[in-house]
Amino acid sequence: QVRLVESGGGLVQAGGSLRLSCAASGIIFSTTDMSWYRQDPGKQRELVASITGSGTTDYADSVKGRFTIFRDNAKSTVDLQMNALKPEDTAVYYCNANYFFTNLWGQGTQVTVSS
Repeated sequence: QVRLVESGGGLVQAGGSLRLSCAASGIIFSTTDMSWYRQDPGKQRELVASITGSGTTDYADSVKGRFTIFRDNAKSTVDLQMNALKPEDTAVYYCNANYFFTNLWGQGTQVTVSS
């Protein structure tokens, strides 16, 4: 069964840090491109960070220098370390796998940054 399960969201003050984790199962993880997206109510889902199977990373301009995406192929996990959080980072964060040209999504985890 294919599953992506996010964890690690929560409430944090501006300037604080959170680490999100996504555990994947049912896919060939090591060669799968993984990403984190976020969505605020009333807005489109946006790409935050991505990492290819070979470890190449890319970030949205709004998070460059603050967020870091990691993957652990042995554990089939992809993490998002978020530092210097801002109120505008508040959103539901989703793990995504681009698996054989099919987009797989987790259930999402809420991140709320208070000012």
